[in-house]
Amino acid sequence: MFIDSAKIYIKAGDGGNGAVSFHREKYIAKGGPDGGDGGKGGDVIFVADEGLRTLQDFRYKRKYIAQSGENGGSANCSGRSGEDLIIKVPVGTIIKEETTGRVIADFVTPGQKVVVAKGGKGGAGNQHFATPTRQVPNFAKSGEPGEEFNAILELKLLADVGLIGYPNVGKSTILSMVSAARPKIANYHFTTIDPNLGVVRVDEGKSFVMADIPGLIEGAHEGVGLGHKFLKHVERTRMLIHVVDISGSEGRDPIKDFEVINDELKKYSEKLYERMQVIAANKMDITGAEENLEIFTKEMEARGYKVFPISAATGEGLKELIYYVSQKLDEIPDTVLIDDTVDEVVYTAEEEEPFKVYKENDVYVVEGNWVRKLVNSTNFGDYESLQYFQRAIKRKGVVEALENLGINEGDTVKMYDLEFEYFR
Repeated sequence: MFIDSAKIYIKAGDGGNGAVSFHREKYIAKGGPDGGDGGKGGDVIFVADEGLRTLQDFRYKRKYIAQSGENGGSANCSGRSGEDLIIKVPVGTIIKEETTGRVIADFVTPGQKVVVAKGGKGGAGNQHFATPTRQVPNFAKSGEPGEEFNAILELKLLADVGLIGYPNVGKSTILSMVSAARPKIANYHFTTIDPNLGVVRVDEGKSFVMADIPGLIEGAHEGVGLGHKFLKHVERTRMLIHVVDISGSEGRDPIKDFEVINDELKKYSEKLYERMQVIAANKMDITGAEENLEIFTKEMEARGYKVFPISAATGEGLKELIYYVSQKLDEIPDTVLIDDTVDEVVYTAEEEEPFKVYKENDVYVVEGNWVRKLVNSTNFGDYESLQYFQRAIKRKGVVEALENLGINEGDTVKMYDLEFEYFR
């Protein structure tokens, strides 16, 4: 089964917590702090594997979580870093963040590696917090959480040339005649429901990849007839062969069919519509094709398109078409198309708000990654650690935000597992 999209959850490993420890040795009554640092969390790394063809594996496993770093130990021992999680995907896969739609990675070459989610940093042990005035720091920093998000994986086939056109116009037959591909072929609509790839060998050492894109119909840009599913596989192609049934054997008008398909391309993507096209006027072996060809060719050449009369069934005209396409591919730059329907967003950790404050019933809630890390790294049973916590929330603006929200003395403040009464 050809699976070309999947939704998964990705989480990098959390950093290990720093340790609170003091040197203990015979004859040394008061050793200094020697709490080690926590280990770094493992990254989530995606790798393009040319041996994979679909995203089928992601149908059954939806959660991918890297190993967390170990906590620090005594005697200045740092925790071990978590192992990176390596995930293999087919060449041609695009990874997007579900909530924003931003493109995180686009895999176009075999072996390409991208760190999609970074593991959290390990927390510092109490050995780092000793000062001349604070010689017994009874607190350490907790590890930072690893990046996590829901991701959309899309497979857009890597092909130089895409065969497009209405269902049953002979695209699969053309692919089978010019390459070693053996797509399923029968005389009924939507025989091809999955894209097929074939390598077309032109001369010794010269070839290109051709994709048979399942038949498009009117309304494809809106998803009609699985239009979105099919159209996205045309996006990476550098050139299009537009196949029409020139015989009109099913009562169709080849000029109208050509216009409808191009209209769908334009509505889906302007860049796709502007891609170079040549026309394969197929089924020339059927009675009536010669008369239609003359009218069709005159109209298409007036619009700037080159028309090749062919018969996929007999092989007539295919050689000329393939040599022309190969020649044009040498002139077209090798470009990588990233989904042009989404503006890529550059995200940095600094842009994230350090906290947010809101009122829930009678409780004032303070949330945010910065807040979580502060709470986890504070030893509320230690006076110096508590003092540090109070200075931190005041310096960061948490106290001011609470007062702007109307907090009064004695009101309850909640920061994750921590609840306390507010006093000025």
